[in-house]
Formats: sequence, structure tokens, C-alpha cells
Amino acid sequence: MKSKFLGTGVALVTPFKSDLSVDHEALTNIVNFNIENGTDYLVILGTTGESVTVTKQEKKDITETIIKTNKGRVPLVLGIGGNNTAAAIEEIKSTDLSGIDAILSVSPYYSKPTQEGVYQHFKAISEVSPIDIILYNVPGRTSKNMEPETTLRLAKDFKNIVAIKEAGNKTSQYLQLIKNKPEDFLIISGDDDLALGVTLAGGAGVISVIGQAFPKAFSNMIRLGLKGEAKEAYNTHYKLMDVVDYIFEENNPAGIKAVFEALNLCQDTVRLPVVPASNRLKEKIKVFVNEF
Repeated sequence: MKSKFLGTGVALVTPFKSDLSVDHEALTNIVNFNIENGTDYLVILGTTGESVTVTKQEKKDITETIIKTNKGRVPLVLGIGGNNTAAAIEEIKSTDLSGIDAILSVSPYYSKPTQEGVYQHFKAISEVSPIDIILYNVPGRTSKNMEPETTLRLAKDFKNIVAIKEAGNKTSQYLQLIKNKPEDFLIISGDDDLALGVTLAGGAGVISVIGQAFPKAFSNMIRLGLKGEAKEAYNTHYKLMDVVDYIFEENNPAGIKAVFEALNLCQDTVRLPVVPASNRLKEKIKVFVNEF
């Protein structure tokens, strides 16, 4: 098993100042907060990082800030993907990937390709990527499920496709993947609410949204899960259950940014079309954070 992506990875937010510029100071603080509290690896510019509304230059600057802050302490994963295969290939080729351990690449959205189309898309990406690839299946956002057969076919055919972040929120699909995967291929939960169960069933852990706000508790829970210590791990799971629901109640990353605001780690500013969490939701989150 590739231990580099075992345990808790977090899909980092991109903090913004009130004028909507990137808040690099807050980003530095969030990175340090996570590494110092046990997060195993960091994911840069995924969905939670609002990658679709940051410019090319901002992406470069965000990545540089995180690499500089990390100082090689934990592995780094960079989100590069999309529904234009040629553009994704171009981005991989033109991005400086030194200091990056793997690419997280989302299954093509909006275009609704067939399973063969999804396979050919990732085959093309695999052939140009100089580093490992983590597939990302999130049908709630892409409107198309990457079927387990497609994932397993890619896992068997390409050496640099090493894992999948599976976020179909479907236990049966997770179990199918865990049961039939090649031995060193990792099934990583992309669903915070299912992460512990998936880990206990033989998954490799999680790429989490909520984990970045409560890194000590969350990463410890996943570590216990990897050791099969279910009872103790579920104690933490139950403590965090409500806030996991809260952060996805309206929109991600508006929810997690409201948590960070309550923790005084960054403002809750997001870029349109995403809007900040409602006052009602912020109030619930504040109460949770204070009690936790």
C-alpha cells in the first residue's frame, strides 16, 4: 500500500480577503495549523479551494505559498482536471510540479461522457503526467457516475493511477471498489460522513473538508480506523457528526469557511456564484465550535 496517501488528506480552502483577493497569510496559518495537528497530506485547489473561480496566476501563487509553508513536511496533491481533456493535458504540461506528489483529477463534468469516454480521458492524462494521479469521482457535481468497472480498469492499466477519491456517497460502490481493487490501489473516501466506515472496511482514509477545521480529532479518528479500533474512533465520529451536516447544508466551501471564521482562521468570503453561509447556519456553526 502506498502509505504516502494513507490517513487524512484535507481539501484546503482558498481564503479570501473582503476585497476578494487571496489571503496568503490566512492560507499559511491554515496549512501550519493542519500540519501541526496531524493532517497527513494536503490537497491544493480542489473543489473546496474554489479552483473554478481563481485565475491562472492566483493558482500559481496559492501553490507556491503552500509549498513554501509546507517545507516538505507532508505530501502535497494538486487539483488538475476538467471536461476538456486537451486543456487538462496542457495544464499538466505547463505546470511546475516540483514539490507536488500527485495530481487529483476530477472525472469530466457537464459533458456526460460514456464510461469509455471517461476511460479514454484518464488514459490520455495518465500518458502525459510525470507524477502519480488520484482519480476523483463526484457524481453529485459532475452529473455522471464513474462506475467501479471503469475505476478498476484504469487502476489495472496505468501504473501512475494510484488511488481514487470516491465521493459518490454510496456505501455499496465503496465496498465494490475495496473488494475488487488491485492490492496497492487506494480507495480514499471523499465523503466526510462515510469516511470512518470506509476506512474500517479497508479504505485508505479520506480527503476531507471538515478535517481541516478539526485536524487533531479528525486525523486521530481515521488513524484509529486504519488500526481497526472502531469503538474509540466512532466516539469522535459522533462528536463531529452535526458539524459535517452543517458544512454541506447550503454550499461547500461556504460552510467550512463559516467554521474557519468561527475559529478566527480566515474570513468567510467566497467568490460568486457561491455566497456566504446564511446567518442562521453561521449561528449553528458558532455554537458547535464553542462547545467543541
